[in-house]
Parts: sequence; structure tokens; C-alpha cells
Amino acid sequence: MSGRRNAGGRSARNTGNAIRGPQSALTDFLASNNISANQIRLDYIARRDAAERQSGEDGTPTDGDPGEGPSEQVATPEEAPEAKKKRKRNEKTAIAKIKKSKEFSKRKKGLAGEPGEDDDDDVAWDMYAKSKPLPGQLENCDLCGKRFTVTPYSKEGPDGGLLCTKCSKELVAESKKEAKSKKSAVNREKRRKIQSNLLDGRIPTGSKSLQELCIEMVAANINDVEAFGDLPPSLMTGLSQILSKRRIITSRTLDFFLRPDLDTVSVYDAGKLETDDFKRIFAICPRVEYLTLENATQFKDEVIDYILERNVPLKSLKLESTNLIGDDKWCEFFDKAGGKLETLKLTWLDSAMNDETLEHLIDGCPNLKYLKLKKCFRLTEASIDKIAQLQKLEHLFLYFKTPVEADALNNLLQTTGPNLRTLSLQKFDNADDQTLQVIRNSCSKLQSLKFTENDYCTDAGFVALFHGWDNPPLTYINLTDDRDMDPGGQDEEAEAVGVGSNAFRALMKHSGSKLERLNLKACRHITNETLMEIFDGVNKYPMLKDVDLSFVNEIDTVAVAGLFKSCPALDKLAAFGCFNVKDIVVPPGVALIGVPHAQDAIIQEGHYVDAIMSEMME
Repeated sequence: MSGRRNAGGRSARNTGNAIRGPQSALTDFLASNNISANQIRLDYIARRDAAERQSGEDGTPTDGDPGEGPSEQVATPEEAPEAKKKRKRNEKTAIAKIKKSKEFSKRKKGLAGEPGEDDDDDVAWDMYAKSKPLPGQLENCDLCGKRFTVTPYSKEGPDGGLLCTKCSKELVAESKKEAKSKKSAVNREKRRKIQSNLLDGRIPTGSKSLQELCIEMVAANINDVEAFGDLPPSLMTGLSQILSKRRIITSRTLDFFLRPDLDTVSVYDAGKLETDDFKRIFAICPRVEYLTLENATQFKDEVIDYILERNVPLKSLKLESTNLIGDDKWCEFFDKAGGKLETLKLTWLDSAMNDETLEHLIDGCPNLKYLKLKKCFRLTEASIDKIAQLQKLEHLFLYFKTPVEADALNNLLQTTGPNLRTLSLQKFDNADDQTLQVIRNSCSKLQSLKFTENDYCTDAGFVALFHGWDNPPLTYINLTDDRDMDPGGQDEEAEAVGVGSNAFRALMKHSGSKLERLNLKACRHITNETLMEIFDGVNKYPMLKDVDLSFVNEIDTVAVAGLFKSCPALDKLAAFGCFNVKDIVVPPGVALIGVPHAQDAIIQEGHYVDAIMSEMME
């Protein structure tokens, strides 16, 4: 057995598996990366001998004795055959792998047609020569040029090279900073869009409907749309509003809203339309009866001539900023086409209508039921008496820039008041308590009342208007900026100017049961105690959906919580400048606008409001 063991031992020693001593880390590293120490030595000898030969040819003495001639030429040892075969095999494998890569295909496609780049092998060899070093090899940093050891985690530089550890960290930090900046920009745009929707009265409640998504998709890709087809008027109006808000209604997109069978055309921003575009509306839609054109700055006399020539059966006309129509052309239009008009809305006419033109309007449009004249700068008090001649008027909106005495306004209200359903009087500075009394005595069918920007009527006058008023409860009330302009407080409640606490109580007592929209912006004389009394959580206002209490300075968190409790149908509450409202939790489906301290959390059952109301009662 010992002989067999000795024989076996000798056999093992004769093989290549003899036991060896420990190797250095460098030897293991070179072996793992297929780097031959012998090959390195041979390369070094070859470089040294080449340098000696070069110095001998130049006559430069070598390291030998000075008297000796050039050193004896030593034959350059060649690469070992096995190492050469292995290197060739590795190169062939690498070239084949490169030819199968996507980068090779892109390179060939990019070089198509260029001279000298048709050979696949040349392209592959070029890519092989420029291939990134393997982990463990040395490389110069692409940015700072420092020599470093390549690792599997080395980052790629902007020019395609590799980066050292320091430059890699700086690149990562810069990338994170840019990503954070982009994310902040996206969040900022998202917040801006949310606030814009809230100001438009659109409250995000759950997912959007398929119809809303389709409308937004069409608006976002309007340049790729060829026609809207047979869309219903409601969708056409929605698309017009979105495109007008984005200011992208042009001569091309206008055609989408025009069909021969339509009787309604609404363009809410016609600033990019030319005169011929307005003519095309009546050419394509000869039976249009309801026309809305806002910001129609290029609507000229020739468009009026075109309407009269084609005898367009207009019943409702709303124009804004049509200042290029002369007074004579307005007179001709009212005389020839005014008999069919039932609704007329003219706004921002700074040089296109005067008292004489309005006289033609009154005589030529006897069937008007809806009249809106807003910021027509050349109209004076003389026009007020002429408007009183319209016997069928039901909706009246007036905003004059010139002063109008209270007597002229009172006479108008006494004449037209009995038939009015909507009354809007903006910035009539000379209107007084007597005007409010005329409204009370003459108007018995009003549904909407807007009386704003007045600093002459008193709190007692508004109380007298609403207290015991023989008029059905109003659905819309707007008393914006009806207040004393003196920033100081008011001493006596009976002499208070503008809408005060007593007027607010009388208003809610008269119309609270049917009121849907209430605007008391800047009525700063209403106290917080009155607001908590009206909105105490016990009194209910079941139809109130939209409330604006901006710049009612005394309102606080408790009053707002009570308002949420008292108005179960509330959709929107505006409270700009109400700095006492803090940490309020907004119920679901309600848009609270203008409060910077409002919490984002949404309650589902109103427990927070109940808690606030309990504290208030205690």
C-alpha cells in the first residue's frame, strides 16, 4: 500500500497540480484580467531596445563606455505563440460581439454614404479601440484628467469618457439638483392650474368624465384636428371657452365652429381674427341668430355691411371692443336690423357709441328684452332717459363712466322696474337711499340684483330695501364695494355707510331660503359676531352654492366653519384678505380660494366643523 501511495504521490507531483505557495495581490489581479507578466516584460525589453537603436542611429552614446561604439543590437523577443493566439481569439470574440450590438447598428446608420466607412470590420475595430476600460484598469478622468482606477460604478462623462470618484459625485449631485428643479417646476405648474380651475369655479371632485378628457385632449392637439364634426352646441361652447382661454382661436381654428346648420356662434377671444374671418362666419352660417364675439377688435364697418346685405336674422348680439365701427354704421344697423334684436350686449366701446347712436338703438330696437351697456365711455346721463322708453325690457345692465345724477336713475327705475327680472347698476356714485327705495317700490319681479361700488347709500337704506320687500327671494345678490371709503371705524350704527351688519341680517332674512350666489366682497363693516350669528350651523341656507367674503376683514375660522355647516350645497367660498382664517379644514367638494393657511386635508363627515361649533357654543 505504501508503494502504491508513493507511486500515487509521484504521479501527483509529476502533474501540473503541484502545491504552490501564496501569490501576491498584484499577481492575482493580473491573472484575473488575463494580463501576462511575461508579456509585460517582453514589451518593456522591446521598447528599451528600440530606444537604444534610435539613440545609436543619432550618434548618441548609450549607457556603455564612452569610447565604445553603439551597443550591440539585441534581437527583440517576439510574443509567445500561446499568448498571441489567446489575444487574437479574444479580439475576434470582442469584434463579433460589437457587430451584434445596437451601438454598431446606429454607427453604421449614421455613417451611411460616407467614404471609407463601408467596411464593417473597420467600424467594429474603431469601436473596439474606443471601448471603455474594464474594471480594475487605469484611465484618465474625462473632466479633471486625473488618473484613477476604473470600477463597475464609474460614471460616464459628458464626452463619453469615464469619471473619477470626485467628479462622479459632483455629477450625481448636479443631476439631482436639476431633477429637483424640474420637479418643482412641474409642481408649480400643477398648483397654478388647480388655482386657475378654482377661480373658474371648477372644483376637482374625483376623476374627470370621459367628455371632459376628450375636450381637453382635442384642445391640447388642436393643430392636428381637421374638423369637429356634428358636435352638440354645449360641447362647441366648452371647446370655444378652452381655446379662447389659451388664445389659440385663429382663422384656421375658427372654421371648426362654423356649420351651415348652426344658429349659435360663440368666440370668447377673437383677438387673432381678421375682418374677412368675421365675414366668413355669416357666409358659412347664414342663419345664425345668437352671436357672441369678445375682443373683436377687427370687427369693422364692412362686416356690418355684409350682415345687412345677407339679411342675417340676428336675435342676440354680444360684442366686446368693437371700436372700429363708426357711429353712422351703428345707426344704420339699428335702423335696418334692430327690429329682430331681443338681446344686445355692448362692452368696452371707448369711441364707438354716443347719445345720438343710442337714440337710434332705442327707436330701432323696440323688442329688446336684454340690454347691457358696460363701459361705453361716450354715453352720458342723457342716455338714461332714452333707455326708459324700452317697454319690454326685462334685464338691464348699466355701467357708465360719466357721472349720473340720482334723479335720472330713479326715473329710469320707476319706468322699467315693474318688468325687470335682472338689475345691475355698477359704479353709480350718486345713487342714494332714495334709489334703494325706488327699487323697493318699483321692482317686484327681481331674481338678480347687482348694486356695486357705491359709497353713498347707508346701512339703514339697505335695511329698508330688504325688510318686508314685496319681491320673491333673490337667487343672486352682489353688493361688492358698497362701503365707506374712510379706513377708520364708524361710530354710530344708524349712520353707517354701505352694507353693515344690520343690512346683512335683513338680506339673509329676505332671500336666504332661495339664495344661490352671494357676493359681499369688501363690505368690511360686517362684524364677525354677525357672521357667526347668521352662519351658526343651525340656520340652513339649502341653495347657497357660491359665496364671496373677500376682504371682510373680521371673519375668522369659527365663522367659516359655521358657514360650511349652514350651507350644505356650498361649492365655492372666496376669502381673499381674510387673515383671521387659519388652519381651516375644507369639506369635500368645496373650493376655498384665497386662504393661504387652509389645510389640504379633507374631512368626510364634518367632525371638525362640529368640534369648532361646540367650542363656539361653550
